[in-house]
Amino acid sequence: MSRLTREQALGKLRAGVSADLDTSHAILALLARQFDAALRHRSAELTELAEQLSPSLEAMEQRRVQRVSLVRALCGTRADMATLIASLDPAQGEALRADWQALEQLVLECKRLNVRNSALLTEQFSIMQRVLHGEETLYEAR
Repeated sequence: MSRLTREQALGKLRAGVSADLDTSHAILALLARQFDAALRHRSAELTELAEQLSPSLEAMEQRRVQRVSLVRALCGTRADMATLIASLDPAQGEALRADWQALEQLVLECKRLNVRNSALLTEQFSIMQRVLHGEETLYEAR
């Protein structure tokens, strides 16, 4: 791979953040569908949604790794996005800061919905286990 100029590296970084914004919106929609499918016990749809989520999450992880490498190449081994943003001219910095903050908020919302969905599925599994196998402590001596 050839060496990137600073502008090329910044372009890749901005494109990655933009792609992650788009992907995060898609993930939010999939997580909403997942919750609905779980509420309605539609296991085939849950499987399909998991298959759709996985590539999106993997792509975001690859872009995260690339972003870390680009930031460190541009600003040093201990640098983070805040360091990079501070190093940019005000117009570039503000645009990237706005996108970065939006991405951080979307990721937090995705995590919140994922925890919600996981809690629902875990509770449903627990209920189904009790229905199928009974309560282990139902007839326990006191």
